[in-house]
Amino acid sequence: MSDTNWWYFDLAVVIAVTGALTLGILSGVSGVGRIALMVPLVLFLPGYALVSALFPDEPNDDYRSFDEEKTGLGNPLLVSGGLEAVERTILSIVFSVALVPAITLFASLTPRGLTLEPVLLGLAAVTVVLALLAIGSRYRCPADRRFTPSILSVSPLFTRERQSAYDRVNVRPYNIAIVIGVGLLLASAGFALANPPEHDGYTEISVETENVTGDIETVYDSTYTAGETQELQATITNQEHEERRYTTVVLLQRTSSDGETVTVNESVEMDRKNATVADGNAHQQTLEITPTMRGDDLRLTLLLYDGEPPAEPTSENAYRKLHLPIEVS
Repeated sequence: MSDTNWWYFDLAVVIAVTGALTLGILSGVSGVGRIALMVPLVLFLPGYALVSALFPDEPNDDYRSFDEEKTGLGNPLLVSGGLEAVERTILSIVFSVALVPAITLFASLTPRGLTLEPVLLGLAAVTVVLALLAIGSRYRCPADRRFTPSILSVSPLFTRERQSAYDRVNVRPYNIAIVIGVGLLLASAGFALANPPEHDGYTEISVETENVTGDIETVYDSTYTAGETQELQATITNQEHEERRYTTVVLLQRTSSDGETVTVNESVEMDRKNATVADGNAHQQTLEITPTMRGDDLRLTLLLYDGEPPAEPTSENAYRKLHLPIEVS
């Protein structure tokens, strides 16, 4: 593929492959397939596009002569333009490793936060933009100096044909060590993608709060009327890495305290709701509270269970719990 009319072929492939890999990952591919799609997108393509934009010309070994009378130098200096295949390959990986964290940082500032979609779309967008810039950079380069992809240019094991005393393709054995190092880097990256660090799973339960001002004592509605039904909005957030089925039990309790421990003197169940929540999602429930007791020594206790609750729900056997002191008139 040394025809000069195909000087943009490799960059067109970069754009097409980037789009295909992005769609493949967003389609929900998982496991080894997902790793195979992510490795080139993370460790090679963006860096290759950047290298192509910075170095649009091909390697060219020329000799610059010197004037002994002016410089005192009689030997010519070897001047090389462009990059050899091994240099282009290594720099592509290095630049990719440098670009991905920067893109991730900017993605974390988006409304979606540090999730797969903004990082992946940002990576794909940067790669495509850099590839388009590289096409423009090569186009402006003189045709006889323009880098054109060929079998030798994409193989890091060989250097291009040089105009030297040996005048042949030179197989450099040390390049094999470089390729092995790159292979180890790709393997370690694949392992990291396959085994990302995960926090321990957890579930949160919270209630809808009011606007906090200096005139209120609690951030929720803490005043109830006996016999009248009021609604309490509760939110369950699932971060357990898998779908879970929850049960929420609301108890109205009369309590007393000696300053160190709280004793429940009376407890009545107010409401009970079930919900199935997917991993990473939040589910809002409307709980109905109809107080049957009066006083200012009351509290609402929200008990959250992973699955079905026991016959006698208590704060001790709940998966999550939330105590809300209230006053009932």
